[in-house]
Amino acid sequence: MRYALLLFAMVCCLSCGSSTKKKDHQLLVVKKTNTPPTLDGKATENVWNLATWHPIDQNWLGDAYSFEDFNGRYKLSWDEDYLYLLVEITDDTLYDARKDPLKLWWDDDCVEVFLDEDNSGGLHQFSHNAFAYHIALDGNVVDLAPDREPRLYNDHISSARETEGNLTTWEMAIRLYKDTYQDGAVNVHVPLKADKKVGFALAYCDNDGSAERENFIGSVFVPGEDKNQGWINADIFGTLVLEE
Repeated sequence: MRYALLLFAMVCCLSCGSSTKKKDHQLLVVKKTNTPPTLDGKATENVWNLATWHPIDQNWLGDAYSFEDFNGRYKLSWDEDYLYLLVEITDDTLYDARKDPLKLWWDDDCVEVFLDEDNSGGLHQFSHNAFAYHIALDGNVVDLAPDREPRLYNDHISSARETEGNLTTWEMAIRLYKDTYQDGAVNVHVPLKADKKVGFALAYCDNDGSAERENFIGSVFVPGEDKNQGWINADIFGTLVLEE
């Protein structure tokens, strides 16, 4: 009896000391495509006709904005090699003041894609536990590396952008990588399959001509006062469920 009680106490202690698993929220089912989109920023392919729109409507930073100033939505699909992303942004001013892609990249207009390949959650500010890709108007893809310096990850995301009036359409093909990714090494992207869960969030940095971005609008609700958590903590990401 004494041995049984001791064993029970040990199990309880081990359970209490285990790491906290990310809680899934904003679960989105993403359908597979057999015909990948052509990346031209036109969104004319049938894959996009079959996909569902989701809003970008959570103001993570900045004052209230008007519909004319910003409105955003997105669609998703996938195949074995890529996660496909379509983003439509209504923005009355596209601002790209910094030509060096590694300088204050978050203060120019850009789409930010947050990805956690294994949906594990946790901190990732200076690690590849998750990625916070900033896709600039010129297509450059920037994130912080573990050495706390910005790097280009243009081979992770291919994109095309078309703007007509105030409407900008982005098409992206995104490769996913494990948290063992090493900068400067040969890394193999993760093949995608049905039932896989991926941590995901999307945001837009909006600047109409100021020294700093005026708004940062995301796709997921973040509780608390400090909502600018995506670049630090993958726990706030939503969860994609890949489906055939």
